Amino acid sequence: EDLEGLCQNLAQYVGKTLSIEKPFLEARLPDGSRVAVVAPPAARSGLTVSIRRFARERLKPEQLVGWGSATMEALDFIKACLYCKRNTVVAGGTGSGKTTLLNILSSYFPDGDRIIVMEDVSELQVQKEHVVYLETRPADHRGRGEVTMRDLLRAVLRLRPDRIIVGEIRGGEAMELVQALTTGHGGSMTTLHANHAIDAMHRLETMCLMSDINLPVGPLRSQIMSAIDVVVQQNRLRDGSRRIVGIYEAEKIGEQGEYVMRPLFQFQHEGMEVGTGRVLGALRPTGIMPTFAEDIEARGFHLPPAMKAGRRGGMHHER
Repeated sequence: EDLEGLCQNLAQYVGKTLSIEKPFLEARLPDGSRVAVVAPPAARSGLTVSIRRFARERLKPEQLVGWGSATMEALDFIKACLYCKRNTVVAGGTGSGKTTLLNILSSYFPDGDRIIVMEDVSELQVQKEHVVYLETRPADHRGRGEVTMRDLLRAVLRLRPDRIIVGEIRGGEAMELVQALTTGHGGSMTTLHANHAIDAMHRLETMCLMSDINLPVGPLRSQIMSAIDVVVQQNRLRDGSRRIVGIYEAEKIGEQGEYVMRPLFQFQHEGMEVGTGRVLGALRPTGIMPTFAEDIEARGFHLPPAMKAGRRGGMHHER
């Protein structure tokens, strides 16, 4: 009863409803923590509450390297991609650290850029000064006042953004995002749930098909390939560690209409540490050059020596 009273107070505080008709609640506490509530009858075992807390201090790339989640070589490459205005998707499973990585990568944006962030529940903390935060809103008990991610994406183009960050793509709003990314907003970022870079492209395609815009698959894939330049794959490994396991360039549409991805960095497993069970390995360049290598070097960035070997190659959807 105390827990139920707490959840009802929380729902009232954020202007939402928790009832038999609406047994789900997503909210944000004043300290930024994210709360998810599932109530009966949807929760058969009783009222269930999950609170995700976030670090008070703003994380830095060096900390990510210290944890073994990435290498400075890979982060420098992502920084170069963002400076070259390559649209980047951070893909991964639930709890793999996508939001944390997106927060850290946001520190790589140039200081003068106007950044607009859109989320369902605000949890991103972009480490720049010139940031506008937008948030969706559910309808009230009379079905009024709803603001969807699609509404925000349609409105954001009038706010003169240099960069667009979408906290997570979940549905038909993917089509609006793809169209926004192909209209001159390079260097934008988003996250989505996927276990592999190829899966990320197919999942984005599936969500675009959920839109009310009926576009044939062929032209849709061409638009997606034009909108997305780089996919950063973040996974939670068997030992519980969260690591970047791959960085891929969306290269082209193949002869059979499939997505062709160019693996630029890949995590190389080296076994398990005896006693602790910790996964051993490192994120290393594959030796394959990105197609925009000249643009990177023209802006004063340096490619890893292993990447300058210049081997060419792509990875089709069969992996």
